[in-house]
Amino acid sequence: MVQSALDLLSIEKYLCELAQKHVGPIIKAKSGTQHTYDAKSGSRAVDIVTAIDKQVEKLIWDNVKQKYPEFKFIGEESYVAGQTKITDEPTFIIDPIDGTTNFVHDFPFSCTSLGLAINKEPVVGVIYNPHLDLLVSASRDNGMRVNGQDFDFMAKKHEMGPLHLAKSVVALQPGSAREGPNFTTKMKTYEKLLSCDGGFVHGFRNLGSSAMTLAYICLGYLDSYWDGGCYAWDVCAGWCILRETGGRIVGANPGEWEVPVDNRTYLAVRGCENKQEQNEYIEKFWDCVEGKLNYT
Repeated sequence: MVQSALDLLSIEKYLCELAQKHVGPIIKAKSGTQHTYDAKSGSRAVDIVTAIDKQVEKLIWDNVKQKYPEFKFIGEESYVAGQTKITDEPTFIIDPIDGTTNFVHDFPFSCTSLGLAINKEPVVGVIYNPHLDLLVSASRDNGMRVNGQDFDFMAKKHEMGPLHLAKSVVALQPGSAREGPNFTTKMKTYEKLLSCDGGFVHGFRNLGSSAMTLAYICLGYLDSYWDGGCYAWDVCAGWCILRETGGRIVGANPGEWEVPVDNRTYLAVRGCENKQEQNEYIEKFWDCVEGKLNYT
């Protein structure tokens, strides 16, 4: 099945309804109630999963399988390392609850992230935070919507003005693993970005959710997001939405101008009126990267 044969806007609307009517109410009702959970990455990491994550993923899978039985499906909780692969086939790439740590602690920045990729390229994205009743969505060549209404991102780009590293607010997340060379690279890069002799950015923000972070870049609340250790389900939906606003995702490491959706390291940058300005921002950001993130 080729992309042109699919009505991407109708798929977007379907996923929006699924997120708002079926998934969101569970996330909101169960937030802060899960005091028993598993650590997915061992004792020296804080990547946690609850029974609700698994329940929500099954609910999503059951629904989309019935609606689109010919599509593939990859979810965070059903992923098997070394076995699960993203192919060129239309594939739903889903994070049932992004921001599980927020969810466990009842911090209102957990959401569901529903993406569709074709030829390994994100073409539909739906992010819904039920705590804020915030629905951000897009599909390829159809623009971006907020709570179902078209979002004028061109006006927002003009309102935000020029894109400069030293005048930006950057989203950063330390990740679940708190040891090793990747953690060291992150900490050294954070220091250089903050330093008056380095990037001298205005500030950092950590929302605890990659999907919400990408949504906030699209809304014009953040300028960029740099991270490593993410998976395709963390970024697929947000990637599609960001691209519709003129934003861009490249690799977290210098020189990685073109990366696949499952790259595991990313630098997301908001749209701006001057494309060259965006490229210069990326290069200046890369100048602050101390070391190399590697999650192979």
